[in-house]
Amino acid sequence: MKEVIIYTDGACSGNPGPGGWGAVLLFGPHIKEISGYEPDTTNNRMELMAAIRALNTLKEPCSATLHSDSAYLINTFQQGWLTKWQLNGWKTSNKGPVENQDLWRELLELTAKHSVKWVKVKGHSDNEYNNRCDKLAREEIKKAAKEAD
Repeated sequence: MKEVIIYTDGACSGNPGPGGWGAVLLFGPHIKEISGYEPDTTNNRMELMAAIRALNTLKEPCSATLHSDSAYLINTFQQGWLTKWQLNGWKTSNKGPVENQDLWRELLELTAKHSVKWVKVKGHSDNEYNNRCDKLAREEIKKAAKEAD
């Protein structure tokens, strides 16, 4: 299996509000940057969307190490929340519906296809690729705001 390193980040101007996501994929000497925008979303949705779009970019099953500053994203996988939600009929421990089920289900499909290791990084720190993802996400929001003017 090819080994890919992925960095992702999401941003929102207001929460909810206009949002952007960014990802950097590293494979050997190759670097690919992707990003996108949604007009009305939340920060959590953008964090998940960045991971989804990055994993969807992979053309074949890969071993991916995905780095994110989102505790919501990383903890869901590292602490087994996703498995618990599925066993509880997509209900949280408080018996409420799991938010962003559509995106979590998409991530489940992608993690069945790819072998993903989830790594939490400190946001807005000295991590070059995390900072780049943040910039990509914020640039998408700014670009959309300019186009709206």
